[in-house]
Amino acid sequence: MTVSFPVSVLDVVPVWNGSTATRALRDSLDLAVAVEQLGYTRYWVAEHHNTPCLATATPPVLVGALLAATRTLRVGSGGVLLPNHAPLVVAEQFGTLAALHPGRVDLGVGRAPGTDAVTARALRRAPDGADQFPGELAELLGYFGPTAQPRAITAVAAAESTVPVWVLGSSPGSARLAGSLGLPYAFAHQISPTLTASAFAVYRESFRPSGHLDRPHAILSAVVVAGESDEHAEKLIAPYLLGQIRLRTSGRLDPFPTAAEEESHRYTAPERAFVADRIAGQVVGGPETLRRRVAQLRAETGADELMALTILPDATDRRRSYALLADAVRPAVTHA
Repeated sequence: MTVSFPVSVLDVVPVWNGSTATRALRDSLDLAVAVEQLGYTRYWVAEHHNTPCLATATPPVLVGALLAATRTLRVGSGGVLLPNHAPLVVAEQFGTLAALHPGRVDLGVGRAPGTDAVTARALRRAPDGADQFPGELAELLGYFGPTAQPRAITAVAAAESTVPVWVLGSSPGSARLAGSLGLPYAFAHQISPTLTASAFAVYRESFRPSGHLDRPHAILSAVVVAGESDEHAEKLIAPYLLGQIRLRTSGRLDPFPTAAEEESHRYTAPERAFVADRIAGQVVGGPETLRRRVAQLRAETGADELMALTILPDATDRRRSYALLADAVRPAVTHA
């Protein structure tokens, strides 16, 4: 089976027990260079706050560093959580990035807080921030590109830019909003795998051509771990899944456990069931399983692109996973 499918990266910059956020951020720069050579389309970074296991607190800063480290890769946010920020500031930041790196900047936006309630207040996020998202998105869009009418406020550099703005979400509601505005859409299959197909259907049904996009374009974001075999892939993903188990049982966002910690962990029956369910719902396996699983998701959802979230403790294993994915879904890619 041959699958020809654009592939991209979603990076949450994972921090592992015994390592540091500094190390994780530098590893992300190396990873971006590697996947650019593999022919990947985009490299997006998420936004999280007060989260010791994820070093992605400042997407615009990291996007700028990633753009400087690469030459052709599209780089963006996956995403900026808009209710945490003034739309004017976001427009100025990404307009400036686009001026310095024309044609390579994406701006994905979402409505979630990306943190706990106490930290959300420290960010000056309004209690009804999620409800304000549609209006703030409209404001953000109004700052980009030329306009026939003079603006009361000009977001410097953004007014000269046409940065693609993507709506991010994990529900049919976000899909409907993206479609109604004629914007591209990215769905978080890693968060809501049972809603993916219905959200994509809603997006296409509600889509209205716009000055941003003349036809629907949707990204499916999923946890992807590629190994030399199914067993190898399941071993690679185990520390991440143990971290998910610990989060569910303790509520703590500590750095992810190492491979050595995972090997010594004694799993309960419910924990083993959780691991099996997560593996079955995402894209985990050797090359043949990857081809089959990606083809299945594409057929079920009609996604135009796959964005892979690969969280592994070893940087070499992580790069190898992305290489195997490129081989599996884009056999025509020439590795540099």
